[in-house]
Amino acid sequence: MGKKGGGSSRLFAVLAAESPARGRVFPDGEGPTEPTPPRRRLRPPPSLCAFQQAGLSLLLRRRLLSQSPSAGRAAAATGCRRRCPAAERGGAMKGRRWRWQHRRLALLLVLYTLLLLLLVPYVQDYGARRGRGAEEAPLQPRCPSLQEALGEWGWEEEKEEELSPPPEGEGVAADGSKAADGGKRHIYLHATWRTGSSFLGELFNQHPDVFYLYEPMWHLWQALYPADALSLQGALRDMLRSLFRCDFSVLRLYAAPPAPRDPLAPGGGGGNLTTAGLFGWRTNKVICSAPLCPDAPRPRHEIGLIDGAACERSCPPRGLRELEAECRKYPVVVIKDVRLLELGALLPLLREPGLNLRVIQLFRDPRAVHNSRLKAKQALLRESIQVLRSRYRAEPRGLPRRQLLPAAGLGGGGIRAQQQQQHRAEFFLGGALEVICQAWLRDLLFSRRAPAWLRRRYTQLRYEDLVLEPRAQLRRLLRFAGLPVPPAMESFVLNMTRGAAYSSDRPFLISSRDAREAIHAWRERLSQEQVRQVEAACGEAMSLLSYPPSAEPGGGAREEDSR
Repeated sequence: MGKKGGGSSRLFAVLAAESPARGRVFPDGEGPTEPTPPRRRLRPPPSLCAFQQAGLSLLLRRRLLSQSPSAGRAAAATGCRRRCPAAERGGAMKGRRWRWQHRRLALLLVLYTLLLLLLVPYVQDYGARRGRGAEEAPLQPRCPSLQEALGEWGWEEEKEEELSPPPEGEGVAADGSKAADGGKRHIYLHATWRTGSSFLGELFNQHPDVFYLYEPMWHLWQALYPADALSLQGALRDMLRSLFRCDFSVLRLYAAPPAPRDPLAPGGGGGNLTTAGLFGWRTNKVICSAPLCPDAPRPRHEIGLIDGAACERSCPPRGLRELEAECRKYPVVVIKDVRLLELGALLPLLREPGLNLRVIQLFRDPRAVHNSRLKAKQALLRESIQVLRSRYRAEPRGLPRRQLLPAAGLGGGGIRAQQQQQHRAEFFLGGALEVICQAWLRDLLFSRRAPAWLRRRYTQLRYEDLVLEPRAQLRRLLRFAGLPVPPAMESFVLNMTRGAAYSSDRPFLISSRDAREAIHAWRERLSQEQVRQVEAACGEAMSLLSYPPSAEPGGGAREEDSR
């Protein structure tokens, strides 16, 4: 018999040995040779577990037993489980281990995918910045920190030999040729509100060789309200550049023309801007004297204050073209303003060799400034809000921000609606003064780090020194501006500071008064709490300007607020 048949015979022999004789069919017609053993439970042979999955079903179908095939199959499976418990448990454990490994692998794939999704934007942004690095310069911060600003002055010091200033009295254009203005000088009076800047500007307004403009940037602030002060610094600088070059067309962008008094008057009709639309024109000696005003009450070379009402009656409005022509005739152009917060904004103008710009910065005791601002708080409220909006950008990051609060009360009775409005105004004025003091501190540090040629174009002046030594300080200022000192000017400045009495009824009026009393008025008007708050906000600048605190000899304030 073949190999295949031999295998089947052996299998049937095994099954025959384990099965009862009744109902069995033997191959080749052979019958049983032994007595039939007693009936017992069906147990598969030990080797049956090895080929269970391959041939168990076939063997059980071929068994011709009295019991059903399903019963035989169940018995065989039961026997296999009883004989192979270790193999069954091993298979179950292997299945659980396989499932856990697959779950862990799936979790790792999910985490890796999320990590890639997070890194893709950073990789793309880094690649884009590297691609732009050779073409574009990095963006500069809107308001640089103190260290960065000082570093800019340090760069000027390194480049001092390359950027040497032009010779005195000569302007040099960008192409190296002499400027067409023939050595024209430009002076900017850098000050803030209530520091005596109007009095300082009036000294230059009286000089016969000076074309003077009083706060022309007031128009820009009014037109762009409520923009904060720092965001307007660039526009103010560009406006200064145009005005110093006697180009007044920039004023048409911001100044609204006034209603003409006479539609037939020259330059008074239509929508053209005239001299009557300029801020402070009624006291300007160029506008209120010949040739712009033939019927002027006072000639140009005569030293003395101008009556604004008389100028308005006698001098008709003139077009800006005529004012530009007069500006070009004067060797010195002086502009006084209070809205340029930081000296650093003037660096581009100081670098221009053809402009020949010089800066006079005016300081005053912050306590006296605060006292003067409180007297005009309603008039200064709008601009104080603009300055206060720059507070968080003006201060260096990371420093604790102080808050200058107003005095506790105005005296007498409870807080009413009017008193609450006054407290609100004092709050804004106090916060704006804190921003101004921080700007002063930066300017003082700038000036100490400036190179020599820039220091020759910059000088400082304390209002107290001008009041106590008027003639000496006047000579120093005019010498710095390259102007002669007329004897009438010395008499004028002496009379302006030695008036009959100090009056605070009209704080914006330029008049003869006892300025020596004005510098000490804050001691009688400010409370100790107000003085303490001002000194806390402006202490660093006061120290650099040699203003003693109230706790030291020479300082002091009244004990109670009697206002």
